[in-house]
Amino acid sequence: MLIGLVVGHVWATKKEPALNGHKLMIVQEILTDEKKGSTFVAADSVGAGIGEKVLVVTGSTARRAAGSDESPIDSAIVGIIDSLEIVKDGE
Repeated sequence: MLIGLVVGHVWATKKEPALNGHKLMIVQEILTDEKKGSTFVAADSVGAGIGEKVLVVTGSTARRAAGSDESPIDSAIVGIIDSLEIVKDGE
């Protein structure tokens, strides 16, 4: 699983029919110490909004979360994070 921040959403009027009904969000991966990682598109299965921290799964797990092993989805938002605490060594 990855931790990410929803930074936008995607509108696509023409797309693979298997994507119909899926809300597509732009997510920026959060690394340790709040550093930013890569930005990617994820199918949202939990109703996340812009500015929310989320849990993201990738690969076959993302397709299962979207409801079909045949879906062309590579990443999916599966949780909205209420709080996040990172404990550093020695603290």
